[in-house]
Amino acid sequence: MRVGLMVEGQAGLTWERWIHILHTAERLDLDSVFRSDHYFIGSHQSSIDAFLSFAVAARETKRIRFGQLVSPVTFRSPVDVGRMAAQINQLSNGRYQLGLGAGWHGPEHEAYGIPFPSTRERFERLEEAINLIKTMWGPGPASYSGKHYSVTDVDTIPKPVFGADTPITIGGSGEKRTLPLVAKYADEWNAVNMQVETYKHKIDVLNAACDAVDRDPATIHRTMMVFGLIAGDERSLDRLTRHHMQMSGATGSPAAYRQQKVEASNWIVGLTDEVVDKFAQFAELGLEETQLQLFNFASDEVPAYYANELKPRVADF
Repeated sequence: MRVGLMVEGQAGLTWERWIHILHTAERLDLDSVFRSDHYFIGSHQSSIDAFLSFAVAARETKRIRFGQLVSPVTFRSPVDVGRMAAQINQLSNGRYQLGLGAGWHGPEHEAYGIPFPSTRERFERLEEAINLIKTMWGPGPASYSGKHYSVTDVDTIPKPVFGADTPITIGGSGEKRTLPLVAKYADEWNAVNMQVETYKHKIDVLNAACDAVDRDPATIHRTMMVFGLIAGDERSLDRLTRHHMQMSGATGSPAAYRQQKVEASNWIVGLTDEVVDKFAQFAELGLEETQLQLFNFASDEVPAYYANELKPRVADF
């Protein structure tokens, strides 16, 4: 199992912090750095543009994989997304991977005057966007005509490294719409913060969706964004928990806070042995990579723990 970092780009990310995180991940030999694509959630904080940050990542790193988990189809024209993604993919020699989703956070759309259609329409747009982007990435001139988007006789140059076969990630776990789209289009499926029992159920749903379109489920790479409070000893775990409690304005004991996060939000919490055992169960279900949330952008303690203690323990899964 590979181990990478996940960064909430809307939570006070600055250029200095982003570049430091990228350099830290490379230095520690972590496998990836992924980030969210939001303007804000809750309070307005520093939030550098996702695609601009990926161009910087392409130049500031040489080895790690990076991308977004995930970009809402509502934010940008798929023509712009396809062009930017192709160029960043080429700039990084294929290390950048485009991640797409239907979008979910209405308040940022309302605040910035971005249309936020119905769930049904957003998923229609997501499917069309994927097809249009794949069309742009393939040999040209090419055309695509859909209900919401179209291009005519375009030859988008430069192409990404693998042309129309360049991988796309779809994020989410909705059984009615998202997982069927994963089965049809995704090279990689990114789930978010599940316990093992839930993940097993979602795999069963995905397998059935693959059967419906005659696709081998093994051709879909499986990754998971993980919100976690994980450490090597009780003192470090309590310190990490208190830091997050301070960030979120929570009160009470660290142990009670961790239990609440498990029960209410499916966080992965505990000491190394316990978490490694849980990741082993995920690996048996096909999970290939975890992107672990980095809450403190200014500290290297947690990335170093992930790289030096957690990653070696799960490397053979």
